[in-house]
Amino acid sequence: MSHCEGNRTIDDALILFANIESKRALNSPIPVFTSDNWDAFETALIQTYGSVEQPLYKGRGRPPLPIWVPFENLMYAQVCKKRENGRVIEVVQKVVLGDKDEVLKRLGVDKNGCINTSYVERFHLTIRNSMARFVRKGMNFSKDQEIHTCALNLFQAWYNLIKPHKSLRIKQPQGIRKWIHRTPMMTEGRTDHIWTMKELLSFKIPIHL
Repeated sequence: MSHCEGNRTIDDALILFANIESKRALNSPIPVFTSDNWDAFETALIQTYGSVEQPLYKGRGRPPLPIWVPFENLMYAQVCKKRENGRVIEVVQKVVLGDKDEVLKRLGVDKNGCINTSYVERFHLTIRNSMARFVRKGMNFSKDQEIHTCALNLFQAWYNLIKPHKSLRIKQPQGIRKWIHRTPMMTEGRTDHIWTMKELLSFKIPIHL
């Protein structure tokens, strides 16, 4: 999970994708990205998962300038909502980068499926319900960006190590307990138990020399 606190600019988007890329294993594929129609998102994606190439000069006029070309395995889809008087009247879905069929396959939908941002929007709701500083028009808003980032880092650790997720639980065929509750880190095999807040706050990060 990555986050970047800032404005909706290319520079902030580049910071976000650099953080995502730093956490990706070398043998894992580039994630499939979805977003609204935010132009800075597409530009930053291509600069992170692409290379600069020089177009062929055909001998007429000025030589063309170098351009950013995305990697072939970069996949990106947009969900664009058209509004009138504050109400959504149309939702346009389009695959910006990558093969459409492959994008739908990676997202787990068929050719007639729906590309959406519901997962991240639901996660944003979880953030707002878990931290008062994210409640809109509330008095507990963050006054300092550094503290705001620290609060998000703590939430990220709590969400992955402490909070059991109903969708990740496993049914137990025998015993008193019907379900084995799990956190995202347990699902990934990074830990074998649900952490406590005390365990999280007293954990000593190993120093690699």
